[in-house]
Amino acid sequence: MDNNFFKNIEKKTGVNMKDVFDLANSLQNANFKDEKTVRGVIRRVSQMANKPVNKEMEDKIVESIVKDGKQLDFGQISKMINKK
Repeated sequence: MDNNFFKNIEKKTGVNMKDVFDLANSLQNANFKDEKTVRGVIRRVSQMANKPVNKEMEDKIVESIVKDGKQLDFGQISKMINKK
């Protein structure tokens, strides 16, 4: 991909693309049935996006993924975070 493409994304979102790629690589073999793993991902994404997630919202997201058996869907997580 074009390096300018990533620079434009960084400029618009304020998120470093290296951080996004590092996160994506760390998720490849992650166990999303493990609550600790899911909480870590939520906190990392929240920090990268500069969108704090309170304990109640974190619990809802974890429950949705771990307890309800739903697949990890960043779009759905984003919607949940933005509803606060």
